[in-house]
Amino acid sequence: MIKFTEVRHISIGIARDAATVYAYASQPANLPHWAEGLGMGLLPQGDHWIIKTPDGDFRLDFTGQNPYGVLDHTVTLKDGTEIYVPMRVVPNGAGSEVTLTLFRQPEMDDAAFDKDAATMRRDLENLKRILES
Repeated sequence: MIKFTEVRHISIGIARDAATVYAYASQPANLPHWAEGLGMGLLPQGDHWIIKTPDGDFRLDFTGQNPYGVLDHTVTLKDGTEIYVPMRVVPNGAGSEVTLTLFRQPEMDDAAFDKDAATMRRDLENLKRILES
């Protein structure tokens, strides 16, 4: 029997066309403006980025530019654990919908999963605020 990991799909509508949302959100250098989970900053390093946090440096790898609105990224923790974050921008009428899939990590209790989901929701709300202003 296949065992599935618990997920939450977090989505927000943005009153900007999908191409504009994708163009902004697909630039890793813009991430610190809207994603509060980046700790103390984001630095380019070769073909990936380094997230500076109080707990040390983490690696961040992004899906390359594409015509499909795919913004997937992988965070690699200090111990080598990889956390895959699927993310998409799709047209929704004259605006767009941004959806992020949050996978519950094996060691997460309910409170930690709820906290991560709330952080991701705030990040998408920040993205919306920036792009709609």
